[in-house]
Amino acid sequence: MNNRKLKLGIPAGSLQEATAALFKKAGYNITFSSRSYYPQIDDPEIECLLIRAQEMAKYVDEGILDAGITGHDWIVETQAKVVEVCELVFSKTSRRPVRWVLCVPNNSPVKTVKDLEGKRIATEAVGLTKAFLAKHGVNAKVEFSWGATEVKPPRLADAIVEVTETGSSLKANDLRILDEVLQSTTRFIANRTAYQDVWIKNKLDNMSLMLRSCLAAEGKVGIMMNVPRKDLATVLSKLPALQTPTVSSLSDPDWVAVNTIIDESLVRAMMPELRTAGARGIVEYGINKIID
Repeated sequence: MNNRKLKLGIPAGSLQEATAALFKKAGYNITFSSRSYYPQIDDPEIECLLIRAQEMAKYVDEGILDAGITGHDWIVETQAKVVEVCELVFSKTSRRPVRWVLCVPNNSPVKTVKDLEGKRIATEAVGLTKAFLAKHGVNAKVEFSWGATEVKPPRLADAIVEVTETGSSLKANDLRILDEVLQSTTRFIANRTAYQDVWIKNKLDNMSLMLRSCLAAEGKVGIMMNVPRKDLATVLSKLPALQTPTVSSLSDPDWVAVNTIIDESLVRAMMPELRTAGARGIVEYGINKIID
């Protein structure tokens, strides 16, 4: 019996519920207790620790955790040396990458990054901001912001570097984006030494496969239908398949079964077209995972 435990970091805060939902789709049920930083998972070989995404890469780098989930931005910010097992393009609001942007008030005279020479910039990502300014040859005072960064200009700062998905909060606080500092997506990371262990690597690679399969299936559905052989070419011409539709013979030699995967957004327009082309018994079904 294997008594080993994989030490896995689960991001607390904005990514917590999205991470748990993704793991659930992949077959791992994580449950949280309001009084504990040790979530329970239905895999006896995994021990979870709830920790802020901002700190995750550092603890994985130091070997306190074998693996964890965090943003690419925090890997860069903490300069952690970790293995990126895979990219997981999901977030709390959308499936788009989050953006760290340099912002100033709408009425600010600042027009370019160069105009921030000698100015004060507030941000939670001090390292990212300093590296960005250095790349542009700008010397400015960069201060760590403990929160509510959007409200600091113009009285407490001349500019901010803040993370955004939709930009709605920036607009609400009368800010305009001056430049983009970094785009970031979620990463499944591992400690470099731990990942060389065969058991840990196999465990993490299998988890990565299942997590990615769930993300690949998002927005996809399967459709199957019966098609007269004489109409098969017409029906197939209307199917944008993931790869190639599966065509199977039926007991009636004049008919075949067609099965394929399409974007869910196409279904409402495609089903009437398929029926017009000769397809019958058209069925749409959900897909939880896609593994190539």
